[in-house]
Amino acid sequence: MTQSPSKYSEAGVDIDKGNLFVSRIKSIVAETHRRGVISDIGGFSGLFAIGNEDLKDPVLVASTDGVGTKLAVAKLCNKHDTIGIDLVAMCVNDVIVSGAKPLFFLDYFACNALDVEVATEVVRGIAAGCKQAHCSLIGGETAEMPGLYQPGDYDLAGFVVGIGDRNALIDGSDIRVGDRIIGLASSGFHSNGYSLVRKVFFTEQGRKVDDFIDELGCTVGEELLRPTRIYVDSVVNTLRRCTIHGLVHITGGGFIDNIPRILPAGCDARIHPGSWPIPPCFTYLQDKGGITVGEMYRTFNMGIGMMVIVPENKVDDMLHQFSAHGEQPYLIGEIKAARAGNGRQVAIDGIS
Repeated sequence: MTQSPSKYSEAGVDIDKGNLFVSRIKSIVAETHRRGVISDIGGFSGLFAIGNEDLKDPVLVASTDGVGTKLAVAKLCNKHDTIGIDLVAMCVNDVIVSGAKPLFFLDYFACNALDVEVATEVVRGIAAGCKQAHCSLIGGETAEMPGLYQPGDYDLAGFVVGIGDRNALIDGSDIRVGDRIIGLASSGFHSNGYSLVRKVFFTEQGRKVDDFIDELGCTVGEELLRPTRIYVDSVVNTLRRCTIHGLVHITGGGFIDNIPRILPAGCDARIHPGSWPIPPCFTYLQDKGGITVGEMYRTFNMGIGMMVIVPENKVDDMLHQFSAHGEQPYLIGEIKAARAGNGRQVAIDGIS
């Protein structure tokens, strides 16, 4: 007997397709599970037993984020298996700046109508990011909302919970005048500033995602979909051996707005451009878009995705530790006495 379509499916929401999607991703999600996961995907909630994690006074640290209009590039390229890495990266990198390690992750996928193949590829990327970050994907939500999203569109949000010891959390209060700033190389634009990136590449320059650009050494699509770097391994492992006074995840707001978030009163930061190589994607964008240097440093990471503020006498050890964990670290600046008022300002040589 042939089952007639339901009124709900006629309205644009297919429950059977949602169930098929859950069955498709179960094995992908299970590969991310670490000790502590006590539930399976598809339930009403995700369960995770934190135990005591060998911490004296455990504190949960949470963050949520998205990937912005980088999603539009994934759609143009019809490539959806890396955007999930970006989603995880944006969340877990925010958690580790507190000195916490990620425990588990949840995602929210909203669309006009569920395309099981596309959604599965997105989750495959999320799982890959979770593996890099050593956290478990324990649940999520898939929402079909015809009329709210255009056909083919989808949106993503991620949620991560980490854990740290209250007495070892990093909040910037230990930062002192004379401390040095180490920058860890980014992989490119990461997931910030894409409204401006898309405007320059696609609207002003008329580029297509398959266009090969000599200055970049790759196609537009390859450059713009390069996944955000996840710094969990290097930061967590280095914290076990070394003293870190502050960590800054360089996201929207670039250098200018992010660094002051960690500075204590009485301290300013000075950054020395030229102490690290700026990836060609930034110089190309600045040149073709006619963007000022100041705006570049306030919008993008300029090749530095994470900053580590350390005591001056620990710089060499830190550079060695981060190199040993696969990072490209550079000594890029220092903490200075405030020039005026309470400080918390950023000075970039040659710009401000």
